[in-house]
Amino acid sequence: MKIRAAVLEQSGLPGPYVDSKPLRIEEVELAPPGPGEVLVRIAAAGICHSDLSVIEGLRPRPLPMVLGHESAGVVEEIGPHVHDLAKGDHVVSVFVASCGHCLPCAEGRPALCEPGAAAGAAGTLLGGGRRLSLGGAAVNHHSGISGFAEYATVSRHSLVKVSPDIALDEAALFGCAVLTGVGAAVNSARIQLGSSVAVIGMGGVGLAAMLGALAAGAERVVAIDTNDSKLEIARSLGATDTFNAKQEGVADAIRDATRGGVDVVLEMAGAASALELGYKITRRGGQLVTAGLPAPHAMLSISAVSLVGEEKTVRGSYMGSSVPVRDLPRYIELYRRGRLPIDRLVTHRLPLDDINLGMDRLQQGTAIRQIVTM
Repeated sequence: MKIRAAVLEQSGLPGPYVDSKPLRIEEVELAPPGPGEVLVRIAAAGICHSDLSVIEGLRPRPLPMVLGHESAGVVEEIGPHVHDLAKGDHVVSVFVASCGHCLPCAEGRPALCEPGAAAGAAGTLLGGGRRLSLGGAAVNHHSGISGFAEYATVSRHSLVKVSPDIALDEAALFGCAVLTGVGAAVNSARIQLGSSVAVIGMGGVGLAAMLGALAAGAERVVAIDTNDSKLEIARSLGATDTFNAKQEGVADAIRDATRGGVDVVLEMAGAASALELGYKITRRGGQLVTAGLPAPHAMLSISAVSLVGEEKTVRGSYMGSSVPVRDLPRYIELYRRGRLPIDRLVTHRLPLDDINLGMDRLQQGTAIRQIVTM
């Protein structure tokens, strides 16, 4: 079938993107689902910084590629050997397909699935195939999803079925921003009741992490960003303290305000400087958890002796250390109960034709989460 999709053919083009148009809306050919695959009519897709990083060339991916990895839609057709989904089911995409058989999957860590990671890097579906083409040439899949399109053929292992009573334009956020942010707070950091927490980076994932920390029972939540308007949003969502990272001596100011630092720092800005700040404001015996994805060449420099003498913990969190089939329904239920007001993170809704405008907003810091509706 022929579909409209946002195709990236060249990374590293200069902004503004409304002029250079790195994403071109093309009519591409989409093959039907093969064994273990599903055809989904995409209803909505969120614009994530990971999409922008591919456009900028900071996360190299094989091109051409249809971008988009945070989406929700309706099942239109199922391939052979798919027995637990049916036409009409509502589904949310997950940006790492988990095979269920490799060592990380066997350990209950599907976010680290080895075949899933290899397929994502290669631009294929979990089974190794490509179902997109343009002018007879293969087009790569982004994270096995390619959600900036009217339809997507994906692996069954890239989908989580959700209740139809949640709007699909809100459900889309749960596939990346919520899994990553809330998961980092509750799965990776295991925030305790009454903890003090700092979150660095008030984008969609960072604000989701802050909401996750509050839902987990954090007593004090410090929001840190370089954009004052985002700090205002953070305070409106429950942050008890806000600091602009550009402030001179900000690390000392945060340590003074929190009497020596916080129990948990969640770094979501994706910059080495943010990691260094996070380490400085982590209290003795505390932990720094990062889900940000800085440029591949970025390095973190810390005092080795302080790591030992202060018993700090530094760990990564990918996809929020989540088990999507377990966690995503739980987070949706918390949303229903008003404990995770994820809908308040949406600042813009836009059609597919305006996708480059959305990327400009994201790069300029004038948007939190934008939803592309098909």
